[in-house]
Amino acid sequence: PREDQPHFLHRCLLTSCVSCCFPPGAAGPRLNNNQLYKFSYTTDVLLDRTRGSKEGGTGYKISSDVDVNLVWRDPGSKDDQLIQLAISNVRIGPASRRSEKKNVLHGSTAESVLGKTNLAALTKPFLLHLRNGKAKAFYSYWTEPSTIKNLKRGLASLLQVQLNTGKVIENDVSGRCTVEYVAVKGQVTRTKILDTCQTEETGFTTHSQVFGVSRKSSSVTTFTLEDGFIRSAVAEETHSLAVNARRSAAAKVLSRQTLALVGTEAGPLEAAGKDVAGVVKSIDGKLAAVGIIAEKVKSQCKGCPSLFEHWQTQQKQLEPASLSKATAPRSFLAFIQSIRKASKDEILKVLKSASKTSLPQVVDAVTSSQTVASLDAMLEFLNFTDAKGFVLQERFLYACGFASHPNERMLKVLLDISKGKIGSSDIKESVVIIMGALVHRLCEKGGCNLPTVVQVKKTILDGAGSAQAESEIQMYLLALKNSLLPEAIPIFTKYAESEVGAYSTIALTALQRYDVNLITDEVKRTVGRVYHQNQRIYEKNVRAAAADVILSSNPSYMEVKNLLLSIGNLPHEMNKYMLSKIQDIIRFQMPASKVLQQAMKDMVSHNYDRFAKVGSSSAFSGFMAQSADVTSTYSLDILYSGSGILRRSNMNIYGASKGAMLHGLQVAIEAQGLETLIAATPDEGEEDLESFAGMSALLFDVQLRPVTFFKGYSDLMSKMFSMSGEPMNVVKGLILLTDHSEVIQLQSGLKASAEFQGGLAIDISGGMEISLWYRESKTSVNNRGALVVTGNVTVDMDFMRAGVEVSFETEASLDFITTVQFSEYPFLVCMQMDKTTFPVSEYLTKYESLSSGKSVVSHNSKKQLVPGSEFPLHQENSNMCKKVFDSSW
Repeated sequence: PREDQPHFLHRCLLTSCVSCCFPPGAAGPRLNNNQLYKFSYTTDVLLDRTRGSKEGGTGYKISSDVDVNLVWRDPGSKDDQLIQLAISNVRIGPASRRSEKKNVLHGSTAESVLGKTNLAALTKPFLLHLRNGKAKAFYSYWTEPSTIKNLKRGLASLLQVQLNTGKVIENDVSGRCTVEYVAVKGQVTRTKILDTCQTEETGFTTHSQVFGVSRKSSSVTTFTLEDGFIRSAVAEETHSLAVNARRSAAAKVLSRQTLALVGTEAGPLEAAGKDVAGVVKSIDGKLAAVGIIAEKVKSQCKGCPSLFEHWQTQQKQLEPASLSKATAPRSFLAFIQSIRKASKDEILKVLKSASKTSLPQVVDAVTSSQTVASLDAMLEFLNFTDAKGFVLQERFLYACGFASHPNERMLKVLLDISKGKIGSSDIKESVVIIMGALVHRLCEKGGCNLPTVVQVKKTILDGAGSAQAESEIQMYLLALKNSLLPEAIPIFTKYAESEVGAYSTIALTALQRYDVNLITDEVKRTVGRVYHQNQRIYEKNVRAAAADVILSSNPSYMEVKNLLLSIGNLPHEMNKYMLSKIQDIIRFQMPASKVLQQAMKDMVSHNYDRFAKVGSSSAFSGFMAQSADVTSTYSLDILYSGSGILRRSNMNIYGASKGAMLHGLQVAIEAQGLETLIAATPDEGEEDLESFAGMSALLFDVQLRPVTFFKGYSDLMSKMFSMSGEPMNVVKGLILLTDHSEVIQLQSGLKASAEFQGGLAIDISGGMEISLWYRESKTSVNNRGALVVTGNVTVDMDFMRAGVEVSFETEASLDFITTVQFSEYPFLVCMQMDKTTFPVSEYLTKYESLSSGKSVVSHNSKKQLVPGSEFPLHQENSNMCKKVFDSSW
């Protein structure tokens, strides 16, 4: 100790100069020679749901004594020091107060929990090379378990401190991080900017923000300084993870470290030596620089069931009869977790043993797992040359399209399948359409220049220009619609003016999905030519799609005025559709509403004659659900032909959360050429259309392969007399919506692993019936779904494990039915959109266990019923429904 110590201390504590607490020129803490610093040290970790719970969190606390002394100092630099740390008197207990019954550690000792070997390793001294207050090297033993080395690294990182204010990049147990120091009055605060930390362990997360997971983190350490060294260091770190769509499903991990100086006493002498390496070798030849950044810990599952054993307990829940219940997605998520740990052969064993009815759901789970082994197993199991395997092949392709974090290899697999022999033409179309969706996902993640992405981009861009067959052109256009490639805009612009209505519709609906900034004046001029029929006659549904593009692309005053002036000169039903569309935009305050209102001040474009057209077509938007987390909206557009037969029905559901938008669902039913059935006259430009009805679905931003109800007059007549009224399935299966996995390296050396998964069991069907006897038609879209989201945050140290699981689940159904009576004009149309009463349940589970098998688990749950409702459509619809059903509504 220095002679001027009292005066020195006085200066340190009374001034705002931190460096005054240190010898002049000191860059970091300096240890006195021949002195042993005795500290008490505790580190604890607590897990809970973010808003806390009555009974407190789960977790544990490790307490010990720590002796610190100087081993060697560079004669040429007092801030270049080799320090020894030794942990002793280890105690382990619960992180929060709890009863004996709920305390998994009751009656345990550090040795019984850690085991003799681990305790011996933890109490073995280790070395830290500190230069200018920064950790240059951390010396321990390669043979020590990773968990033990990480705990030591957590302690060593607390000795790293800078005496002046400023930002710096540092290596410590958390990784290579940007750190901000603020030095004031004998105290230094270190704030770690956790987003900048680079570690070896990488996770993944869902591309969709609406179904994604948000994390908020903070890490602050406060140092109190005295006599050139650290008197205390208190670190607190929190990480909160929440599901964006329901922020009450959130968990947090809180980690604290406290190092406090208890006293000093005479310590060992400084070792002689020229450099650090030589000194370390002279102390113990087995000591090695093992790095200060935490190393990976492989957690072994003791007594866990094999994948096949797991499957045997879950298979009942994955039978088709269970798919509308929440047990299905819950089993699906648990099954995915098992598949991700399994080998290719284990996965194949399950695929080969599953029942015929449960196999499609197994294919959903295996494909959604997105591991090398799961993809290899699927490729070996499926035979794309066999058309009889259609159902499983399509389920595999759709699961690829909905993949939460697809990689280049998945796209390469689909490219190879597309080049090979494919037994079913429908599957060939689906492969190419889904490749487009994967291109979009990979480009979103910055992978647009990956070799396979470049190859697929060329394939679908060239294919749209060179294909001759109608089905092939449609296939490439749908693939481009999924890809959202800016390079595809000129192709869509060209096809918008096509003589084939189906091409125009795909091209125009694709243009509507692009960012408004990419829709150039040239594109707008082309779309305007289609709507106003400047060069030729177009079908009504093509013109309606063109109007949608104009109205959703920041229209100018003149564009809007020309649209308004066209009303009154359009075919009957289209007049009514356009009026309804404009009124809906204004009522729902969509982006184009301001310019529309401005244009309607002009009496020429907004007069009674124009705005009093009769008809049954309509467009309507409304809210399905509004909460602080997510807003869900729907839109229903229906366009009829002049004879009263449906031309186009379009139902959309959108979800928005924190500025992010997701197109959750679109079901479009199109019909044409049916006028001959009721001896009616087709509308202008639609005289020669082939009889056709079909359905196209877009699910979670992915366009699926369209389904045909009938095509051609003979097909129509055979279906007319065999129509059972049963809806046709469009999409059925299990989808992994939320998929977030990360390892959070805590500053204490412990690791928290976070796994958030959301699974949806979905069944969408649609149908169209026509009764010539009653002169009535009915179209229906039925949606059934069950959603489960679980979030697990666990701290696993091999010998001790604590965790918390938050989850919620719901089951719901939504039906949209349109009934049309076309015995007189204007014909009667009744639209019904019904949502059944559905349950929402929230669960909280906390668990602690020891390697001995002893465990404690606690459960909490909360359930509520959300009442069903019939969604309000416009008053005109309600009046019509009264007439159709001739009863009081």
